Amino acid sequence: MRIAVFARAPVPGEVKTRLAPLLGADGAAALHAGLVRHALSAAVQSRVGPVELWCAPGEDHPFFARCAQDLGVTLHRQEGGDLGARMRHAFAHSHTNGAALLLTGSDCPSLDAAALKDAARELASHDAVIAPAEDGGYVLVGLAVDVPGLFEDIAWGGSTVMNATRACLARAGIRWKELPTYWDIDRPADYARLHDAGMLREVLS
Repeated sequence: MRIAVFARAPVPGEVKTRLAPLLGADGAAALHAGLVRHALSAAVQSRVGPVELWCAPGEDHPFFARCAQDLGVTLHRQEGGDLGARMRHAFAHSHTNGAALLLTGSDCPSLDAAALKDAARELASHDAVIAPAEDGGYVLVGLAVDVPGLFEDIAWGGSTVMNATRACLARAGIRWKELPTYWDIDRPADYARLHDAGMLREVLS
C-alpha cells in the first residue's frame, strides 16, 4: 500500500487565496507550506507504506526538493486537466504497480498518522475508503481496485462532491467504508478553528 499527498507549490498569491486578506499572500503561502509538511509527516509516521508527494504545477519547485530530502518522500508531477483527472492518474500509477493507494490533500491537519493507519486497515478489507469533509467534499480517498467514472463529472470544490461520489460507488457495486468526517483549512473561520484547537504552532513549526 502507498500514500499519496497532493500539493501545490507554496507560491504567494497562488495558494490559500481566501486566507490572503487575513494573513497576506506570504503568510498564506507559509501556512500552506506548513500544512503540506504536516501532511507528509503524518503519512511517513503512519508507516502504512511508501509516501509519494504529487506536485503541481510540477515537481521542480525548491520546496518540494526540501520535502523529499527531509522526509524521504518521492516526487511525482500531477497530470490532468482537472482535479479528478489528476487523481485518476495517481491511482492508475499505483494500481499499475500492484499497490492499493490512499490519497489525501494537504489541507486537513487533523488527519494524523493514527487516522491514516485506520484508513489503511479498512482498505485492506474493502474496495474503497473515503473520509468526508464538513464542506461536502472529502479529505481522503483510498482504492484497492479501479472504480470507473469515480472522478468524472464532479463539481470539484462544491458541496455535492461527497454525495456524487457515494452515488458512483453505489452504482459500481463497490464495498466501501466511510470514515469520520473532518474539517479542512480554507477560510478565515477555519484558520481560527486551527488556532483554537492548539494546532497552529504545530503546523507552522
